Amino acid sequence: MNLQIAMFLGQDGITNGAVYALLALSILLVFTVTRVLFIPQGEFVTFGALTMATLQAGHATGLVWLLAGMAVVEATIDLLERFRRQGSIRPPARLLIKLIYPFILALVLYTLPLASLSMPLQAALTFALVVPLGPLFYRLFYQPIATAPVLVLLIVSIAVHVAMVGIGLLIFGPGGAKTLPFSDASFPLGPITLNSQTLWVIAASLGLIVALYQFFERTVYGKALRATAINRVGARLMGISPIFAGKASFFLAAFIGTLSGILIAPITTIYYDSGFIISLKGFIGSIIGGLVSYPVAALGALLVGMIEAFSAFWASTYKEVIVFTLIIPFLLWRSLTVRHVEEEE
Repeated sequence: MNLQIAMFLGQDGITNGAVYALLALSILLVFTVTRVLFIPQGEFVTFGALTMATLQAGHATGLVWLLAGMAVVEATIDLLERFRRQGSIRPPARLLIKLIYPFILALVLYTLPLASLSMPLQAALTFALVVPLGPLFYRLFYQPIATAPVLVLLIVSIAVHVAMVGIGLLIFGPGGAKTLPFSDASFPLGPITLNSQTLWVIAASLGLIVALYQFFERTVYGKALRATAINRVGARLMGISPIFAGKASFFLAAFIGTLSGILIAPITTIYYDSGFIISLKGFIGSIIGGLVSYPVAALGALLVGMIEAFSAFWASTYKEVIVFTLIIPFLLWRSLTVRHVEEEE
């Protein structure tokens, strides 16, 4: 290995590590707020990438009908609960807006010339389609069992992941897809040339990390989520709704996953089942952070990206084995150094 190869591998490692860092932060956020190990996080990556590719091909994606179906189920459940509490099924305006939103989006998708839209508009439509699935996931699958033990929440996450992989196959098909790059520019750096897409990934990842830091430090909603993550019972006693906290954390996780999918889609071919492996590498980063530390999780995810890149050069056959084996020493170290506390039933 010479300097040029090392710099190429470092560029790939930093690019992948930046995406893994975003996923590690979202997994950590969801877990600290809701105690859910959100395995379906990877589906937001694949849905974001494949939806963007579908729009660029000029086709309206069937994902909008999944969104509409989940919105109808949510509205039905909310109306039934409202009837039990108040004896009335008159829907509030907020519920009507949430119910009508997917159908307006479907009208837009089947009316506009999708392939000729600018890339920012295509990305905006992708966010509008995929991100609302996050709060819907929490409302339908996790909110009814929010107080269940962590093991039960994990089992539900596995079930949701398996179901969403099947739905992804149904909607997008078995073939992979790539999207157009944000730009074709390149910049020389010594013996290598930096691809502009790499710079987009790194810049977007850093920008989002800074934005999340400002959100949690400067805003009331961010401080509410932090309070819920630190002490759920205390936050509830102070008037912070656990339902709001859960939906907000899932919304952010869906946004981060969708952004990650849009960022990596021009770099690599994404398939309907690619999300699990991608999110698993982000999960390793969150494990390195002990599922508590955001900065350490981000650094751990960057380490995963670097190890993956250099493993592909030295032992490409065992690249995934080397990456996933990385979790074992950290689990052993934490099991020996962290005092265990039984979860309260």
